[in-house]
Amino acid sequence: MMSGFFNKRDKKIVKEGLWDNNPVTFQVLGICSALAVTVQLKTALVMCGALTFVLCMSNVVISSLRNYIPGKIRIIVQLSVISSLVILADQFLKAYMYDVSKQLSVFVGLIITNCIVMGRAEAFAMQNPPLKSFWDGLGNSFGYSVILIIVGAFREVLGSGTLMGFPVIPEAAYQAGYVNCGVMVLAPGAFFLLGAIIWAQRAFSGYVENN
Repeated sequence: MMSGFFNKRDKKIVKEGLWDNNPVTFQVLGICSALAVTVQLKTALVMCGALTFVLCMSNVVISSLRNYIPGKIRIIVQLSVISSLVILADQFLKAYMYDVSKQLSVFVGLIITNCIVMGRAEAFAMQNPPLKSFWDGLGNSFGYSVILIIVGAFREVLGSGTLMGFPVIPEAAYQAGYVNCGVMVLAPGAFFLLGAIIWAQRAFSGYVENN
C-alpha cells in the first residue's frame, strides 16, 4: 500500500526539487526572500513553512482543477488559487505569530508572485495528477527551505552571535576580542553565502551549464 502511495517515481519527483533541480541553487529562483528573511533563523523557518503550505496546496488544487480550467485564463485561475492560500497563511501568522509576521513584512504576501510557486503550477500541476503534484510541491519547497535554513543559521550565528535568539558565542570569546561579522546582517552577506552554496552544490553534483 505504501509503495503505491510513495513509489520510486514519486521519490524521483521529490529528489528533483530537493537536489537535482533545486529551485534556488539550480534555477536561481526565490532569491529576494532568501536575502530578505534570513537575518534570523526563526524568520527563515516561518517563511519556509508558509511557502511549503502554499506551494503544496496550490499544486494539489490546481492539479485537481486542471481539466476544467480554460487555457486562456489558466494564469488568472492559478493566481486566484495561490493568492487565496497566501491570504490564509498570512492571516494565520498575524493571529498566532504576530511578532514574526511583522518581521517578515510584505514577504509572505509576495509568495503570490514567487516564481517557484507559479512555475510549479504551470510546469507540473497543470500536467500531472494531484498526488504527484503534491510530491513536486513538497520537493521544491524542501529544496527552497534547506537553502534558507542554511543561510539563516550562518547569518544569525556569524552576524549576531545567536541562534534562534539564544547566544551561541561564549562571552569569553568576546572578551578575547571576537567581533561579530557585521556584513552578515546585510544583503551582501546573504549574497556571499548563497554564492558559496550554489558553487558547492553545482561542483558536488557535477552540474554543467548547457549553452
